[in-house]
Amino acid sequence: MRTFIITTVLTLIVFGASFATDGQKVVVLPVADDPTVSFRVLFNVGSQNDPAGKEGLAALTATMITQGSTKKHSYEQVLEKLYPMAASISDQVDKEMTVITGRTHVDNLEPYYELFKEVILEPSFSEEDFARVKSDFLNHVKTSLRYSQDEVLGKETLSGFIFAGTPYGHVEEGTEASLNSITLDDVKAFYATHYNRANMVIGLGGAVDETFTNRVTKDFEVLPEGAASAVPAPKPAAIEGLHVKIVEKDATATAISFGFPIDVTRGSKDFYALAIATAWLGEHRNSFSHLYAVIREARGLNYGDYAYIEHFPNGHRRQFPPPNVARRHQIFQVWIRPVPNETRVFAFRAAMRELQRLIENGMSESDFELTKKFLRGYNLHYAPTTMMKLGYAMDDQFYGIKDGHWDTYAAMLDKLTRDDVNAALKKHLSFENVKIAFITPDAEGLKKTLVSNEPSPITYQSEKPAEVLEEDKKIEVYPLVVKPENVTIVKVEEMFVE
Repeated sequence: MRTFIITTVLTLIVFGASFATDGQKVVVLPVADDPTVSFRVLFNVGSQNDPAGKEGLAALTATMITQGSTKKHSYEQVLEKLYPMAASISDQVDKEMTVITGRTHVDNLEPYYELFKEVILEPSFSEEDFARVKSDFLNHVKTSLRYSQDEVLGKETLSGFIFAGTPYGHVEEGTEASLNSITLDDVKAFYATHYNRANMVIGLGGAVDETFTNRVTKDFEVLPEGAASAVPAPKPAAIEGLHVKIVEKDATATAISFGFPIDVTRGSKDFYALAIATAWLGEHRNSFSHLYAVIREARGLNYGDYAYIEHFPNGHRRQFPPPNVARRHQIFQVWIRPVPNETRVFAFRAAMRELQRLIENGMSESDFELTKKFLRGYNLHYAPTTMMKLGYAMDDQFYGIKDGHWDTYAAMLDKLTRDDVNAALKKHLSFENVKIAFITPDAEGLKKTLVSNEPSPITYQSEKPAEVLEEDKKIEVYPLVVKPENVTIVKVEEMFVE
């Protein structure tokens, strides 16, 4: 990624570096041949800042801003003004970050920017908007999260299982009980407390210059200086053995997610070492993935099987993760997209077996070199636009990466050795201390199979090569040490209630 240097208010700004103007932090990415302007106004506040009993408040507040009226215009009028500009204003809320984004052609910059800043700086927080947005949130929690996407349900179940008892422990949208307890006054108070200059980072990219940067910086000074909304980093409980949470649901296929917390974050040497290994093990939505080859290609059990060392929201509809979901504590996670119910234990065993083999044996030299070659080209797709590059530059501030994440990643591909990667695997990953989430019917039957460690043979509708069938004999008896007291069963209708 190239470096851009421009001058703003009393400050020399180097793209990718942190700086402040009159107490404000600004990241600017001017791109000479980009005819658009990208906006990312980020607040270092998220669901971790939700008060107890008011889970979902951070997300509800952000949506009230981007999908509500301002003091000058109704929400319908805002949409009417945006329509001819072919533009929009969106929000994204994660554990530690809230970002409000927008992009417009430079020809529409003046009217768009006036509306964009109005939405953020002058929300009306009307009773009508509150009722509509809160109803949407409740419907999402009661219907979409439980019944629409079992893959999402599985990943949210695993996240809550791993981070239980920490500020990361609840879904961003909250629960039925917490949402019902939130009032419009709560939203107004949250905005007044957290939407301040101490928490804010302004991101501008594309057809921007010093004059416009100074103007935006000055305009957002109307927000109070405030104080940083600091929350201690989560400390998830240590995992001993295999712990299983089964969400019982009348599903036609079983979604599986498993993993554990890791204290490795972007920017460290071990992060990039693990990134190489997990790219080989399970690159998202990619046939390069080893798990994909074992579970999908060789056996035809599902759509895909992936591994991660960073949070990846909405993976069921994304090829690449969004920026501005940075976290101080991550998890290693394997996502097994839904498999036929009768193959659920076999598929889980196959994935766990491959994880164990990777940790114990490490990457081979040929796999290591092939993966590095793949990543040198593939990583270029993660931030192809000004908007995405700007988001990653803002994440660099969070993680303290002076040279930029993607430049650092590229350098590490040349610097890291296979021994570095294999050492990181042994240091940070485990196949013995893991939490697992199943979304599946017949929870008691699954519990019995797991606790008894009984074999899970598989049959196919079509002929398979002899080597696959021979390998199946080893997979179906892969040892699972699951104590009955470490298995929790929850009905799907009980999820996200309180």
